[in-house]
Amino acid sequence: MAFMINTRNFSIIFSMILCSLTACEHEHEEAHHHHHQIVVTTAKVGDIDIPEEFVCQIHSQNHIEIQAMETGYLEKINLKEGQEVKEKSELFRIIPAIYKAKWDSELAELRLAELEYVNAQKLFEQKVISDREVKLFEAKVARVQAKVKLAEAEFDFTIVKAPFDGIVDRMMRQAGSLVKEGEVLTTLSDNSKMWAYFNVPEKRYLAYMKKNNNSVGGEIVTLRLADDSIYKFPGKITAIEADFNNETGNISFRADFSNPIRLLRHGQTGKLILTENHKNAIIIPQRATFPILDKQYVYVIGEDHIVKQRRIIIEHELDDIFIIKSGLKADEHFILDGIQHVRDGDHVEYTVQPIEEVLKHLKNHAE
Repeated sequence: MAFMINTRNFSIIFSMILCSLTACEHEHEEAHHHHHQIVVTTAKVGDIDIPEEFVCQIHSQNHIEIQAMETGYLEKINLKEGQEVKEKSELFRIIPAIYKAKWDSELAELRLAELEYVNAQKLFEQKVISDREVKLFEAKVARVQAKVKLAEAEFDFTIVKAPFDGIVDRMMRQAGSLVKEGEVLTTLSDNSKMWAYFNVPEKRYLAYMKKNNNSVGGEIVTLRLADDSIYKFPGKITAIEADFNNETGNISFRADFSNPIRLLRHGQTGKLILTENHKNAIIIPQRATFPILDKQYVYVIGEDHIVKQRRIIIEHELDDIFIIKSGLKADEHFILDGIQHVRDGDHVEYTVQPIEEVLKHLKNHAE
């Protein structure tokens, strides 16, 4: 028997099935949004200190090469590498036999010249010789005295002393070595105060000068060491070089740091942290954003509860917050939690969490 389908009945049945599916889908979406709660917030507007880090080179305020001033053999020395020494303490002694003999010879000449001068004065008093002859003996004494001072200076050159308190570096020559005049024996560093040099772009330099009324200003800076720890003694910017580097467009700043525990050494590296106060910054949590290619977006929700995807321009990035340059107004609501569960154009129900409460739980937050 042939099976006949009534077209009208089929249409009614299909419509009922379609309505049932649509209702189920609607119920599923409502259940979906109910299960994944949407939390929204607004941006924080306020002043915030934004740190900038610059790689720096650390130098001793005094760092010199200790050189031999005369040629000779080094005598036995008790100086150790890395030892702290005091000003005028003996560092090296070059065998001074020749210079000591020369000095003794000149001293003997001086004593002889002085005796001749005294004898000439007696003869002058006895009117045996003239005043002119006495002056000749006096001039001889002065000439020999000059030769004695020269011999003494040459002898002193064989003793190398520290010109200031500091720490000696590696010994370039050992006791018994033959050294030549001008040869480097070691280096000496005064580490009581350290200088940290760092390069600043022209734009940042201009902002710094504007902030400090075109003067160096002595701004307080922080030093981050190679292990990411913060050096406990703050520094001050004390100098800016005269010229920009034409190749890099940067200019060199110098910050001074006290070094009472001698933690810093010549040649170290670190990062200078220079802070800039940003007025009326628009601050949002980073977790409220999502990337598409190389751009950042947020989901903005209007009064109609419709989700709108919007691109934002980030001006500064900290560990867990963004400073927004454009794309978002301070009074607009955007999704904080649940962005992975919505799409552009969705109608959603949500709860509002004040931004102050959100920022309390972040590492970086506006005061």
